Amino acid sequence: MKNFRFDIDTFREIGDSLLRNRRRTILTGFGIFWGLFMLLFLAGGGAGLKEMLSSNFEGFASNTVVIWSDNTSLPYKGLQEGRSWNLKTSDIDRLGLMLPEADYICPLCTLWGKNAEYDGRTSNVSIKGISAEYQFIESPRLKYGRYLSQTDVRQGRKVCVIGKRVFKELFPDGGNPCGKYINIQNIKYQVIGVDFSSGNLNINGDASSSVMTPYTTVQRVYNWGDIVGLIAITLKDGVRVQSVEQKIRSVTARSHSINPQDNQALMVLNTEQLFSIMDNLFRGLNFLIWLVGIGTLLAGAIGVSNIMMVTVRERTTEIGIRRAIGATPLQILSQIMMESVSLTLVAGCAGIVFSVLLLNLLEIVTNHQATFQISFQTAVIAALMLALVGVAAGLAPAMRAMKIKPVDAMRDE
Repeated sequence: MKNFRFDIDTFREIGDSLLRNRRRTILTGFGIFWGLFMLLFLAGGGAGLKEMLSSNFEGFASNTVVIWSDNTSLPYKGLQEGRSWNLKTSDIDRLGLMLPEADYICPLCTLWGKNAEYDGRTSNVSIKGISAEYQFIESPRLKYGRYLSQTDVRQGRKVCVIGKRVFKELFPDGGNPCGKYINIQNIKYQVIGVDFSSGNLNINGDASSSVMTPYTTVQRVYNWGDIVGLIAITLKDGVRVQSVEQKIRSVTARSHSINPQDNQALMVLNTEQLFSIMDNLFRGLNFLIWLVGIGTLLAGAIGVSNIMMVTVRERTTEIGIRRAIGATPLQILSQIMMESVSLTLVAGCAGIVFSVLLLNLLEIVTNHQATFQISFQTAVIAALMLALVGVAAGLAPAMRAMKIKPVDAMRDE
C-alpha cells in the first residue's frame, strides 16, 4: 500500500488506456454495425426480390396440370408407334366424370400470329379459345367490361376479351372499348372486356397480347371440329398433382388407343413443381441470408468480448481502486455488462437505421415494383439478438473483472 502512488500519472495512464481501447471499440462497433446491416439488408432485399419474382406468377393457379398430345412412342393394339392424335372435346367430359379430384377442366385452342384491326390500327395477337372457367386458372384483372360466360361458350358467340397491349395498340386514346368490333382475318369479334393482368406465367401466350374468345367459336370458325389444343386442369385443395397424374394418363389413353405407359404420347406439365422449386429457392436464400448475418454478428460478438477483455486488463488498476474505495463485485459486473450491451446496441441500431434507409432507396430505384423493407417483427428480433449478443460478449470479461482484488491491482501497478 505504501508503494502505491495515487496521483495525476495514474489518471493519465487510465486515460491513455481508455483512448487506446476506444480505437479498438470503434473497429468492433463497426463489425456489429456491418453484421446487422448485412443481415437486415439481405433479408429486406430477399423479400423484395421474392415479391418481384412472385409477381411473374400473379393470378396463376398453383395446383394446375396441363396436358397436350404428341406422337406415340410405343405400339399398342396393333397400332405402330409414331402415330399422331389429338385431344378432343369428349376428353373434357370424360375427365370430368372420371376425375373427381379435379376442380375445373378447361380446354384451350390457340392460334398465333394473327393481326387484329380497328379503325386503321393493327396489333399482332394470338387468339386463345377458352372456356368460362379459365378465369380460375389465369385470374383476369378486368379494366373494362366482363369475362367470358358459359352462355358465350355454349352458343359459340363471336365475342372477345382483349389484353392490355392489344387495347393500347388498337385504342390508343383509351376509353371503354366494350361493344366495339375488332377485325381478325375478316372475322369481326365484339369486345366485351379488357384484361390488364400482368403475370408472366401463362399457357400458350401472355394475356396482354391475346384475344380471348370461346373455344367453341375457334372450333367452328377455324374448322377445328371437336379438336382442342390442350387441356388445363385445376385440382381441389389438398390434392397433389403427382397423385392423379397417372390417372389422367390412363383415362385419356384408353379413349385414344394409346399405351398407358407411353408418357411421350401425352405430355403433362405439372405447375405445382414450378411453384415448389420457387419456394425452395427462396427458402434456401433466406437460410443463407440468416446464416451469413448471424455469422457476422457472432464474429462481432467475439470482437466485443475481446475488446472488453482488453478493457478489463488495461483497467485493472482502476477496478482495484474502485474495489478499494467500496465498489461491490456486482457494481463492477454491471459496469462491464452495460459497456458491452451499450456498444452492441448503439452499433446495431445504427445498422438497423442504415439498412432501412438503403432499402428505401432501393425501393425507389426499382420504381416501387416491390416492397424492399424489413418488418417491425424482424427489427424487434434483431434488437433482442443484439441485447443477447451484448450480454454474452460481456459476461466473461465481467466475471474476470469481479475477481480482481485491490491487492492484485496494486501489485500490477
